[in-house]
Amino acid sequence: MKSSLLLLATLMTLPTPHADAAPTPPDVERRPHVVEAPFGAKRTDDYYWLRDDDRKDEAMVAYLQAENAYADAQMARLKPLQDRLYEEIVGRIKQDDSSVPFRDHGWWYYSRYEAGKDYPVYARRKDGPGVDAIAIQAANEAGDFAAEQVLLDVNVLAAGKDYFSVGEYEVSPDNTLLAWAGDDVGRRQYTIRFRNLATGEVYPDTIPGVSPNVVWADDNRTLFYVENDPETLLTVRVKKHVLGTPVEQDVLVYEEEDDSFYMGIGRTRDEKFITIGVESTVSSELRYAPASDPREFTVLAPRQRDVEYDADHHGGRWVIRTNADGATNFKLVTAPSDATSRRQWQDWLPHDPEVFLEEYELFDGFTAVGERSGGLERVRILRADGSQQYVSADEPAYSMGLSVNAEPHTQWLRYGYTSLTTPATTYELNVLTGERRQLKQQPVPGYNPSQYVTERVWVEARDGVRIPVSLVYRKGFTKDGTAALFQYAYGSYGISMDPGFNGPVVSLLDRGVVYAIAHIRGGQEMGRKWYEDGKLLKKQNTFNDFVDVTRALVAQGYAAPGRVAAMGGSAGGLLMGAVANQAPQDYKVMVAQVPFVDVVTTMLDPSIPLTTNEYDEWGNPEQQEYYEYMLKYSPYDNVAAQAYPAMFVGTGLWDSQVQYWEPAKWVAKLRDLDTGSAPILFRTNMDAGHGGKSGRFRRFREQAEYYAFVLDQLGVADAP
Repeated sequence: MKSSLLLLATLMTLPTPHADAAPTPPDVERRPHVVEAPFGAKRTDDYYWLRDDDRKDEAMVAYLQAENAYADAQMARLKPLQDRLYEEIVGRIKQDDSSVPFRDHGWWYYSRYEAGKDYPVYARRKDGPGVDAIAIQAANEAGDFAAEQVLLDVNVLAAGKDYFSVGEYEVSPDNTLLAWAGDDVGRRQYTIRFRNLATGEVYPDTIPGVSPNVVWADDNRTLFYVENDPETLLTVRVKKHVLGTPVEQDVLVYEEEDDSFYMGIGRTRDEKFITIGVESTVSSELRYAPASDPREFTVLAPRQRDVEYDADHHGGRWVIRTNADGATNFKLVTAPSDATSRRQWQDWLPHDPEVFLEEYELFDGFTAVGERSGGLERVRILRADGSQQYVSADEPAYSMGLSVNAEPHTQWLRYGYTSLTTPATTYELNVLTGERRQLKQQPVPGYNPSQYVTERVWVEARDGVRIPVSLVYRKGFTKDGTAALFQYAYGSYGISMDPGFNGPVVSLLDRGVVYAIAHIRGGQEMGRKWYEDGKLLKKQNTFNDFVDVTRALVAQGYAAPGRVAAMGGSAGGLLMGAVANQAPQDYKVMVAQVPFVDVVTTMLDPSIPLTTNEYDEWGNPEQQEYYEYMLKYSPYDNVAAQAYPAMFVGTGLWDSQVQYWEPAKWVAKLRDLDTGSAPILFRTNMDAGHGGKSGRFRRFREQAEYYAFVLDQLGVADAP
């Protein structure tokens, strides 16, 4: 082993650059390793050894550090541009900003930032005469915090730590106790702690190794939480803790034996029930117990493959969103409070093959529904008298959805609105009078929306399916085929990439770059079928759609053929890897953040965190049909001797969703086989997880770095 380390150190030594010598990219030794599938198929993986679950292997760490050093050397000349981009991006952020307060149990809750600080302060104010969302925002703007009670100052909690995140906090029903979950590694393994809000005392009770999901019972002493498996990080057990008792004595409430399911807990809209929900990609099941005496949980409807449902309780009944009985785009049904079977469900809002039902919220006199049709979002109001109303929008491409509506006893509905040119805006709509009032629009210093244009276009994919694309560019842009294009997409898990305002993108637009979001199959922008047609044995549609959008935008004059950048992260990083293999000539530069690129090997290993939950998304490669299909597109397995675009690849050493070794292996293999001369940079955050570094501003340093890399590769002039 010592000789291997010496060899590796020699291979990865970065020579001191001379004035006429470029930095040399790192190399890393091959150690052939055979990966075998249960049915006998074998593959040789030369870089399998880069996996170290403990993150301590000296040779592995040396390689990551060498890649970071190479990235530093390559980016040194772009440091002035990177700094300018960073200053532009953070300059569009109001540093002492606060969220829109919402009322709950007699208190108004919000978060706020202080100038120059990275983390939020979570706070609340007591309700009373003259106290409302607008008045509190005015007080916060004026720096008047006299009536404020601080719940958590995350700046204090994060002091001295490389990473810190508060996943969730919950106030007890009597408003006196706070439970919160914090993560100081970035691996999404949280620790729950407790505070007395009257005295400020932090209790000694500490619960480690959990998900950020907590629910109080009505006694204000019992807390339900979800325990993770320490290796796979799967949510496996619901337990309850009684304040003041040893954590080791916490009672097991429920344990999920099927490792393809995720788990979460909550309280119903009317607060009568505590719920335990489990769901896989294709199935759901919910249990409920009275919050006043949550000793025994009842199954609302037993799980059944290909039947999904989520439920809430209000007005003496369950309201359930489900795809049962062929409702591909989902429908709403109702059931009695003691329901235990689907036989008790009654249709309420019927299925519509043209409208995807995405979310709903229950109020005393109406129900609000978030839905999709034609690739756009709408909010529909269903009144108790049977009448309906749609909330209007003013732009061709936008994002609209339900906001925080903590209390059902109101005639005011809150919703959010944004577009590629309109900053996030929160409205209240009075469902009885029709009055609408704006509670807040996210301030963006120095930004003038009238200087930018957004549009929606449709692109015909190679199989004839029309793909929606959202575009934004600076006013004055001409479709003459000379511009640079930055194209983004995700395309997995039914997650829709809606056209919302993105402050950092303005720095691209101001330099003449066109920004596009390709709403490709695998998302859910066009309904459930859009998702079904971009997963499992139809995953290739996702990659084809992205490439076809690029080619169409170039053909229509939105960009020059050699000036296209592409970006995706996580499963979108898989998209980047597959597209880089299949159509490298269409892209000048790519950014792949925390990319899921070693699909087959990862999915063959159930010990890797979260793998088993993904079988119904990607397929189980233990079955030969799925193995062979996944092998055809897996980015790592299909790296070939061809010229690749310039690439910026990012990862976090402590990522719990896409392990660092996937992009590490991918980059090592690209360095072996790439026949082109475009640079490939690999940046590892040694103290971060899946979402990158914590803190409000630190992540923009990372974004400014890859923006500078992209602009340089596209030949974009720096002057805005």
